[in-house]
Amino acid sequence: MQGDKIPLIDCPLDYIFGDASGKVLNEYGRFPCQIQCAVYAFMRKGTARATLNITQYDFRENDFIYVKPGSFLLVQECSEDAQLSYIVFSSSFVEKNSYGMRRLSFPSQNYQPIVKLNAEQADIIVQFSDLMEKAINSNPVMLSADRMVHIFNLIQHTYAEMGVSYEAEEHQAMDRKTEIFKEYSNLVLQHYHEWHHVANYADAMHITVPHLCSTIKSASGHTAGDIIVDAILMDAKAQLKVTSMPIKEIAAHLGFENVAFFNRFFKSHVGITPRAYRNE
Repeated sequence: MQGDKIPLIDCPLDYIFGDASGKVLNEYGRFPCQIQCAVYAFMRKGTARATLNITQYDFRENDFIYVKPGSFLLVQECSEDAQLSYIVFSSSFVEKNSYGMRRLSFPSQNYQPIVKLNAEQADIIVQFSDLMEKAINSNPVMLSADRMVHIFNLIQHTYAEMGVSYEAEEHQAMDRKTEIFKEYSNLVLQHYHEWHHVANYADAMHITVPHLCSTIKSASGHTAGDIIVDAILMDAKAQLKVTSMPIKEIAAHLGFENVAFFNRFFKSHVGITPRAYRNE
């Protein structure tokens, strides 16, 4: 079924597809959202800048985008002419039909949110998107939930195959500093709710804290500690705005010994208390 905007958190139906303008995308700029559905999107025109989890990306025309379930999303800006086509599968649909997804990891098992397409590949995606819209408008039964399982699998495999090729090209140009930064970022995403200190990650990576800190700063322009803080705050803000979970439980989920420590941490970085942020 076609929708006029992307679901904020999860898809209310098995799937929704359509087009989104920069105005709709900017709805994701109010606060971080933890997206529960699987989002596949194609940037038809314009540009956008957004943070996925703890990494900022620039999206441009002909980018093929995958936002995997559980990702944190915050849009920083969109051009006035930004337009993307999307298809969104609900978390329940993905859970029921993701038997093939576990086999579709990239060589380094890194999450690859963007695959940059050449003109020929982009044209195929455009034609596919237009065909889907034409099918749903002329005969909605053609895209029943049972039939959409096959479309879902096709999109998964197409994205994975394109991603393997794209990541291989990226990996050839990657230096050791970038490799360490990507490994560190992946570890932070896995452990920020329990490891709050850079030393934890240095131990896991078998390198010294000074070497890790200098490498992360050189590769990203950010300190290693700031990346941990960003991950914690992204999760905290999403929970405060989107859920009714008590602040005490959010603090515990993020690895703080008590709510007072969490309150001080949050206020020192955001400028207001978690409760004030929730009520803004």
